[in-house]
Amino acid sequence: MSLSSSWEMPQRQAPQLWLRSLEGGDLGCLSSRERSWGAALPEPQRHRYFQSRALLRQQLAEVLGCADADVPLHSPPGQPPQLTDGRGWVSLSHSGAVLLIGYSRYPIGVDLESTARPLQPAGLMRRFYPNAEQAQLQDLIGEELRRAVLTSWVLKEAAIKWRHRTLAAELALWFYDHGSGRLRHIGDGAEPDCSSAVQRGWRWGAVGEDCAGLVLQALELPI
Repeated sequence: MSLSSSWEMPQRQAPQLWLRSLEGGDLGCLSSRERSWGAALPEPQRHRYFQSRALLRQQLAEVLGCADADVPLHSPPGQPPQLTDGRGWVSLSHSGAVLLIGYSRYPIGVDLESTARPLQPAGLMRRFYPNAEQAQLQDLIGEELRRAVLTSWVLKEAAIKWRHRTLAAELALWFYDHGSGRLRHIGDGAEPDCSSAVQRGWRWGAVGEDCAGLVLQALELPI
């Protein structure tokens, strides 16, 4: 079934998140441009690109009520995926063998990290987090500090994707209030809705209008 030109987005549809294995996509649904773009990539980027776009098409087809191949997706490598014709907004993040997909009727950004990812939380905090946030975390140590820094990191990456900016330009400008659970841009004062939680060893974050209190749908995760 093709996507009708008269299709209208449900007015009260909440943002949706799916966490799934980065395998099992039907590559037959990819567009000719996606095949061409992917073929120009080296491995393992080629495999990851083909699978992520096929899985994105399959997931969105259920929401939009069309065939996988008919999803109006524009998603060159290295660029944020976009839906055309007013069909909503999407965001992707992958970590290891797992893919996070976010869909909303408003701009949305998502990010995903393994809770086992090697990191130096104190160093990251001092280098990238604003002074007010460092003050909130100064008495934390060990795993408690690690959890706080990782939660803040995924939300800030999601916020940067939500605004289609870059880490280099924006990371140090976001303040995550660990008491209230709110994000704030210290440059322009933006305070988007956000959610973050851990699902089977993966810390995820989502940012954008109506993204507070989101529940993740976990599908076919690797063991």
